[in-house]
Amino acid sequence: MRANSRLPGILQNLRLPMVASPMFIISGPELVIAQCKAGIVGSFPALNAREAEGEPPMLETWLKRITEELDRHNQENPDSPAAPFAVNQIVHRSNQRLERDVEICARWRVPIWITSLGARPEVNDAAHQAGGIVLHDVINNVFARKAIEKGADGLIAVAAGAGGHAGPQSPFALISEIREWFEGPLLLSGSIATGRALLAARALGADLGYVGSAFIATQEANADPQYKQMIIDCGADDIVTSSLFTGVSGNYLKPSIARAGLDPDALPDGDVESMNFREGQSKAKAWSQIWGAGQGIGAVHDLVTAGALVDRIEGEYRDALAQLCAEGGA
Repeated sequence: MRANSRLPGILQNLRLPMVASPMFIISGPELVIAQCKAGIVGSFPALNAREAEGEPPMLETWLKRITEELDRHNQENPDSPAAPFAVNQIVHRSNQRLERDVEICARWRVPIWITSLGARPEVNDAAHQAGGIVLHDVINNVFARKAIEKGADGLIAVAAGAGGHAGPQSPFALISEIREWFEGPLLLSGSIATGRALLAARALGADLGYVGSAFIATQEANADPQYKQMIIDCGADDIVTSSLFTGVSGNYLKPSIARAGLDPDALPDGDVESMNFREGQSKAKAWSQIWGAGQGIGAVHDLVTAGALVDRIEGEYRDALAQLCAEGGA
């Protein structure tokens, strides 16, 4: 990837301008390590690392494994080092583990912190003191300004079509409004599952693409085999937007909703006050049955390794760029 003056050094030498998004349940050490070895930023939500009561923090175990394996890879492959990894901290007030997880990530000097569902200056400060950078995900320009004011280094614009808690705005509008005032690192999330989509994100003004749903159908993903097959079998028409399951609008696979005994075409609205990230809550169990995905899954046709997926996206990206350059010179 060519040098980009808007990006901090840690994001300068990626194979592709791409960050793998942290996915609930799906993203674990196996997937993160594979993504980083493939040359893109791999990430996972801190809350995915769960341990039984009385056991040592699983987050500590995961960070140790990821750090040591990537260090070993870099020693053995000095000409093709792994990309850095990121940890997502959900800073919503119901996350009772936040303080503990922030302390663990700071101790392990996690290089990239992704914050979501709120902007907390104290979390940003902890990341900076540990030598890390903070990327905060937002769904509109108002939240973007607040995140930067509270100390985030960069923004993840979560546009319409993204998996999980997607925003309602077109990527054209969202990126354009943010770029009117923000010159720092900007990522775009929303239906990026091909190299052409990744190149389009760059053309819009984003520095990096933020890719999630395509990685569900990879061998390393911690997903039910039926979930992976559903990603392969479905397309954009099979995505339902609903606030029922978490209290915040999100995109989900219609077949998984129907399988749970609900009518995907007649879902009631959820209540934002019902959002709860406390461990052991029934809401988390519901999430494991209702499967999220973004509208870009129509590009996913096979179960592959994470490395093979990055290979495909890179090939498409290079071909699309070459085609545009050739047409521009005609």
